[in-house]
Amino acid sequence: MDLDQQIQALVDNAPQDGKTPQIVAVIAPALKWLAAQLRHSQYYILQTLDHDWVLTTLSNRAQPNVEKRAIYAFPTLKDAATGAFAPQDPQVMALPVPVTHILFQMVALDTVDSTVFFEMPGALDSATEVRREDVQNLIQSLLQQYVSAPAPNFNEIPPDIA
Repeated sequence: MDLDQQIQALVDNAPQDGKTPQIVAVIAPALKWLAAQLRHSQYYILQTLDHDWVLTTLSNRAQPNVEKRAIYAFPTLKDAATGAFAPQDPQVMALPVPVTHILFQMVALDTVDSTVFFEMPGALDSATEVRREDVQNLIQSLLQQYVSAPAPNFNEIPPDIA
């Protein structure tokens, strides 16, 4: 599924409340731009049987009391299932998730500080970290532009209508 199809799926699956699909469409350029910075159109996310994403708490070596919570996004199922990050719990599985959906969910998951995207299959020693705060700021700037855009005035009749 390419990025446009992923965005369309987000819009189509948004609550049909008259606002949410339009808001998803407004923030779509930010999601596509961020997704284009990454190498894969989908990543494998470790999830529980209830489809809750598995969070990993990371500690700063220099400051042990500083922690952040991250989601790991793997390029292949093999990478998710093997190595140091492999789930030890049989109730955890790795499922593919479109990259734009991961970025979209990051905004909703207030318990997440960042997502670590492993880009090279078999090479889990280098990754791209996307901070939730950066995603939120980018989306917020698009929403502010959308809200501040003048609304069309349908009560004003143009002089050249005839």
